[in-house]
Amino acid sequence: MTATPRRTQAERREGTIAAIVDATVEALGEVGYARTTTNEIARRAGVSQGGLFRHFGSRLDVILAAADAVRARQFVDFRAGLAALGQFDVAAVVRLLRRATRAPINAAWYELLVAARTDADLRDRLAPLADRYHREIVEFGRALPIAAAMPPEELDTIVTGIVHMLDGEALIATVHVDPAREDLRVEQLVRILAGEPLFDRESRDTAQA
Repeated sequence: MTATPRRTQAERREGTIAAIVDATVEALGEVGYARTTTNEIARRAGVSQGGLFRHFGSRLDVILAAADAVRARQFVDFRAGLAALGQFDVAAVVRLLRRATRAPINAAWYELLVAARTDADLRDRLAPLADRYHREIVEFGRALPIAAAMPPEELDTIVTGIVHMLDGEALIATVHVDPAREDLRVEQLVRILAGEPLFDRESRDTAQA
């Protein structure tokens, strides 16, 4: 029977840090920012508080590491979803974005955005990460096939506008779900991006009758 190789000290350290970050993301999404204490994080990660503070200087350091992990994972997951599509399709991409905003890990990001409104320390630390996140979203949008069809600044505004709209939709959906209107919203977005009218003349005349 072959013995399992013992992990190096560096591997054990990386594993502990990953467990702490994962526990923080999970806690933020499940119990919220205020209740994501170092004790709660340590309990979920299976480490002592002393073990937690051997790797992070403060609770806020752990929180920011979790936020950065959410940012990175969202891009990995979105790229995988985009690759699975095969052929580029605007409606499918918008639905992928919606799925990303509704992903369980994204709840951690929303928790931090809401908490940052009244927590100056969190706001100051989160702002640079949010700036990076949105720069990467813009860069990602410019790499899409649709980018060739419009000026970069217009594309940037459209991409960030869609993401912000879907973020708002995801937050509202926690208390009010309206699938029919959500599907119509995707259809309208696709028409706008294609330069088509939102409603044909017959539909408009019917609505006005």
